[in-house]
Amino acid sequence: MQALAAKLRDGLLALDLALSDAQIDSLLAYQALIEKWNKVYNLTAVRDPGDMLTHHLLDSLAVIAPLRRQLAPGADGRALRLLDVGSGAGLPGVVIAICCPDIQVDCVDTVGKKAAFIQQVAVTLRLPNLRGLHARVESLTNKYQVISSRAFASLADFTNWSAQALAAQGVWLAMKGRYPADELAALAPGVRVFHVEHLIVPGLEAERCLIWMKSVACRDE
Repeated sequence: MQALAAKLRDGLLALDLALSDAQIDSLLAYQALIEKWNKVYNLTAVRDPGDMLTHHLLDSLAVIAPLRRQLAPGADGRALRLLDVGSGAGLPGVVIAICCPDIQVDCVDTVGKKAAFIQQVAVTLRLPNLRGLHARVESLTNKYQVISSRAFASLADFTNWSAQALAAQGVWLAMKGRYPADELAALAPGVRVFHVEHLIVPGLEAERCLIWMKSVACRDE
């Protein structure tokens, strides 16, 4: 555990991300829960703890700073709501909930055991801003200022299936590997890409990027 903690702290320094000791402990406890539940529920194909830290935790942590830059607390003082689609083991949703307690995070998955895992994480780590939902994203009626996904589906399917859950002036955040030119070309006319951000994940020698999108019906402030 000490080696993992040191690797995590080094990664946070590389990402220029300041977290409290309690948040770091929560991230490590979250990974331990993934390892424990993975034996029964097969939450991820990554089994080695060191690889899990890099491929899952640090990969998800790389979106925190960009997310904070894009968002500002609502003028009405209400908490921002984020929906993580096809969340699986809770990546990046759980990581966002730990790092951004001011954001209400719902992780939706069509697999009941994965949604149950998210609920267990919320209870175990005492995260009142985290909730697991067992549902199809198309069936959701709540509105979210941010809808995120990581290795969930094509950009066209992601935005189409979740469009009804996007709040006015809301944004989609898609985590991708290499620049998805073909997927971008296939987006519906009603979806506009307003920013593409390339990421460097500490210890991960692979391309990563964030695709930020919004509905063309949303006019910039």
